[in-house]
Amino acid sequence: MQKTTHGAKGESVVQALRTAIHGGRYVPGQRLVEADLTSELGVSRSLLREAFRILSAEGLIETVPNRGALVKRLSRREAMELFEIRMELEALSARLAAKNAASEPIRARFEEEICEVWDESPRISTAAYLAENERFHGAVFSASGNGQLKVLNGQMRLSLIMAQIANSLTASEIGKSINEHRAIAMAILQGDEAAADAGSRAHLARARDFVASMPDNVFRADPKPT
Repeated sequence: MQKTTHGAKGESVVQALRTAIHGGRYVPGQRLVEADLTSELGVSRSLLREAFRILSAEGLIETVPNRGALVKRLSRREAMELFEIRMELEALSARLAAKNAASEPIRARFEEEICEVWDESPRISTAAYLAENERFHGAVFSASGNGQLKVLNGQMRLSLIMAQIANSLTASEIGKSINEHRAIAMAILQGDEAAADAGSRAHLARARDFVASMPDNVFRADPKPT
């Protein structure tokens, strides 16, 4: 993270932490040490705690008694529930993006944002792949032209799920994901709404099944029913 100037607005602190979490610098379950962050970011403790409050409301961190702020770690049930919702949102976004591909400005921006998907070189770094994955899905939501979908995309915490299972991502799994991204991108660019929908659903279903296959110790305990 880049150091912010003293007295920086709270939003810059929030964005710095949000980017670090999405990018996998801080992993699920990791404690966010106030003393370290106030020094690194050059901000006051009160400003940092306000940022924690905002990120907690977004579902990215949680405050645990006697431990402080931690990057949220999802339970298996929470992850599966998010995939159920995410699949529908992704399919809708892909359909709308394919419909919008006839618009030259939207098409050009989408092509620019997902250009790395055509790079056939192996993804060596898991962290770099996670960042690429975030950019690809963000580009699809952006191309949908639906602002509310973009907001919901940020709330679905796909990056948390991916960070939680990052150590289990093999080169083979990453390769499958990239190939699926290419198929979705091609369907969108061809204006094929049905193929974009089907490709998105297949992609999310495979990711869901992969996450579901993870051992119990990857997840936090499922919360008790209320």
